[in-house]
Amino acid sequence: MNTLYFKYAVEVERAASITRAAENMYMAQPNLSKAIKELEETLGYTIFDRTKRGMVPTEKGADFLTYARKIVEQLNEMEMLSKNDGICSQTFKVSIPRGSYIASGFAKFLTELNQDDEMDVSISETNSMEAIGDVVNSKCNIGVIRYQSIYENYFMEYLKNKDLHFKPVWDFEYVLVMSEKNPLAHQKCITPEDLRRYIELTHGDTEIPYISRSSEGDAKQRKKIYVYDRGSQFDILTNVHNSYMWVSPIPESYLKQYGLVQRACKVEHNQYKDILIYRNGYKFSTFDQLFEKKLNESKEEVSSKPYLWRAV
Repeated sequence: MNTLYFKYAVEVERAASITRAAENMYMAQPNLSKAIKELEETLGYTIFDRTKRGMVPTEKGADFLTYARKIVEQLNEMEMLSKNDGICSQTFKVSIPRGSYIASGFAKFLTELNQDDEMDVSISETNSMEAIGDVVNSKCNIGVIRYQSIYENYFMEYLKNKDLHFKPVWDFEYVLVMSEKNPLAHQKCITPEDLRRYIELTHGDTEIPYISRSSEGDAKQRKKIYVYDRGSQFDILTNVHNSYMWVSPIPESYLKQYGLVQRACKVEHNQYKDILIYRNGYKFSTFDQLFEKKLNESKEEVSSKPYLWRAV
């Protein structure tokens, strides 16, 4: 049995789509479809049901994928051994949401490393489903994911199915961030109705499989710009004065650097959670522990400085 097919199946499960999985692996969609079909024929049962919701594991398929993920993890570890004569003395990889306080914690983590020694460090700012996939597939050993509290049961079950454990990082409410030249910046009480006259920036890749993104608020907001990185969002917020974005609370240094302010606005389902995820049985390295420490320090720094004009 071709072990490469295990990686294919794991990626299809993560992406919930043959087309998206093929794009992620830089291969042709027909070739991936053929590989999955050959794998199912070899196993003698169907791994995925093709539904309107995407590629959904069958009961036997889910059992197979549990083993496949572990095999993929071991294969990745063996590949790392073959690529390196020895392990770099400072190795760290993490996937995180696009949260400024998390990025600030990562920057502080970097300052603690030995700048004169070898290092192999990478950070990926992405959505929660991608971050989970990165940890499951051993692209990184730890990750941070973000979700709305109303979807907690979904994520807890999803992490359990992926054999992942977690540590809580922060429970918080999203705030509005905008240019200090935005008229709303000088308004003491901001309502959802006020926002409809302005342009909302939002991350364009935050879909959760089997959960609809649509909501009453989204349906009424007709002015949107979709972004995929924090650099773009700050540039737009700074220069397009009638724009705003829902974000986790931002460090004061970022606000001053880009000429921004953050404000509260009372809306439903505005509670979010960030959690640190890792594979079952994984032992945190010294650098994992240092990152966790700096992440929590950054969170404490941001949460200890309340933003102006809270929602009423």
